Amino acid sequence: MATVTNTQSFWEHLDVLQAAIVKIVSVAVVFGIAAFFFKEELFSIVLAPKDDGFVTYRLLDSMAAWAGGAVEPFSVRLINTGLAQQFIIHMKTALCAGVLCTSPYILYQLFRFVSPALYDNERRYVTRMVEGGYAMFASGVLVSYFLIFPLTYRFWGIYQVSGEVDNLISLDSYISTLVMMCLAMSIVFEIPILSWLFAKLGFLSADFMRKYRKHAIVIILVVAAIITPTSDVFTLSLVVLPMWTLYEISILIVKQVQTKTA
Repeated sequence: MATVTNTQSFWEHLDVLQAAIVKIVSVAVVFGIAAFFFKEELFSIVLAPKDDGFVTYRLLDSMAAWAGGAVEPFSVRLINTGLAQQFIIHMKTALCAGVLCTSPYILYQLFRFVSPALYDNERRYVTRMVEGGYAMFASGVLVSYFLIFPLTYRFWGIYQVSGEVDNLISLDSYISTLVMMCLAMSIVFEIPILSWLFAKLGFLSADFMRKYRKHAIVIILVVAAIITPTSDVFTLSLVVLPMWTLYEISILIVKQVQTKTA
């Protein structure tokens, strides 16, 4: 049974939700302002994947040297095309950094809002789902930042239809692509959590996932090709491998849930 008796009216619930939203927005704005004033530190992180000295590129160079090959150095210049574009991008990037830093607090406030209406067992499930979901979200962002985006940027940055055409990537395109890929991979990394939830609800079974494993692999290949549009099989495999691993882990999770509920 629930540990808290909920006797609040609809409007009282609305007031509590409004207070939580105000707190969330306030904290996000504070972190966003802090990120705005730490401009050098912020953009040293955001712009790091554009240089061939980035840790991912150095690792690839080491792997290529170990295999007896070499990776050509690259240099792609970022440009600004709008009068106030750099300032606008600065604000947007700072806001995104503020929201990202505030995300644990956002989840905490949302959990505080819904937890009084949950039973003890439901609260445990929700706590696990929130903690696991956030961990996988953060993992997706890190994989995108250190692997997916650098490889994609390197491919498109040095791709040329002719040596007479130089690549000048706009800062807006760079930031937008980075944010989009981080968001996409963070959603992909939620597959095990969603599989666990659907299994708990009885919507998903391990046999079903095994039966359609081949279809899932095809979908993974298509998604990987879209996220990393490169003809390099090695680079594509670096994207496919974690996604396929997540799918196989999801099968094990679903099987474990079925075993416990049987």
